Amino acid sequence: MAKYRAGAVGLSRGRGLVHALATHPDVEITALCDVNEDTLAIQAEAFGVPDTQAYTQFHEFVNAPMDIVVVATPITYHAEQCIEAMETGKHVLCEQTAAYTVDDCERLVNTVKRTGKIYMMGENYCYFHYVREWQKIVDQDKLGEIFYAEGEHLHEIQHLLVDPDTGKRYWRSRRAPIWYCAHTLGPLLTLMDDRIVRATGAHAGRHMFPDESIAFIDMELGLFKTQKGAMIKILRSQAAYRHHEMIFYSLYGTKGFIENGREGGWGATTGRAFFMDEMTKEEGSQEIRCPTVDPDAPEEAKKGGHGTSEYYMIRDFVDAIDSNTQPRIDVTRAVDFTIPGILAHESAMQGGAWLDVPLFNL
Repeated sequence: MAKYRAGAVGLSRGRGLVHALATHPDVEITALCDVNEDTLAIQAEAFGVPDTQAYTQFHEFVNAPMDIVVVATPITYHAEQCIEAMETGKHVLCEQTAAYTVDDCERLVNTVKRTGKIYMMGENYCYFHYVREWQKIVDQDKLGEIFYAEGEHLHEIQHLLVDPDTGKRYWRSRRAPIWYCAHTLGPLLTLMDDRIVRATGAHAGRHMFPDESIAFIDMELGLFKTQKGAMIKILRSQAAYRHHEMIFYSLYGTKGFIENGREGGWGATTGRAFFMDEMTKEEGSQEIRCPTVDPDAPEEAKKGGHGTSEYYMIRDFVDAIDSNTQPRIDVTRAVDFTIPGILAHESAMQGGAWLDVPLFNL
């Protein structure tokens, strides 16, 4: 069969995704778009894209002959550009987060319904090797019924909020920390096979940068109730001095718990687990390995970003197009991973009110 023609918009943030997509044997990169002409030229040369298929204007790019569009622009543009891409007949793989408003999330769901195109949010942390291994543990019922989970994503990116030399403000400077919650909620909700129905939030204020934007909130916390009756807590910061940066998960069930380590960084880490059917209370939990990279993956799987996660994510996306079925992180799961953070921030600004989380279905 002919290869899928793929294009990407946003080539700084989307570089890893495009490289991962290019490793798929059934895909060829045929068009690229970026407002930065130097970035565009470099990536066009890298992927052999001719000048006639290299665009600086999205409305011209999205009407080019393509089957797939990767959207990796600033999050403010995600909903608008994904909707336009689907309405022009393209399948869409979108960087997370899906949108910044509940209304835009609903518009995304309605567009997928109307167009019938495949939409997937690229929540690559769901594809970390250890998260995929944990899924086997959950499926084997080693944790029992999961009733509580935690996620922490502490990643100091002050230089991506405001240029330290010029003072220029970047697009992330308008993003509340907990709006960027899919890296925590995505893997947890996937492992729990659950959805959030209520949300509350709190924040620690702006002690380090008291006169700065909401992006510089020291810490922002979300507490959530799920459809199955579990509780989830997540913690987010993009300003606090936590080095190395950290992504942490823990899940507690009626038969045990599992968690990765807190040493920080994105490489191979250790964690701990206790399964009551396999271990005794006296010996306690056991150390486990939590690598992001699949040691059995082909060498080309490392050409994307975040270990081997994007390699497997791309294959799920293309498989969904092949079979005309919903991908693992379809539009409903995308907004499941997104809306709770929007409402947790709204709650935090209101002093902690509990808010209902709407559920959208295809």
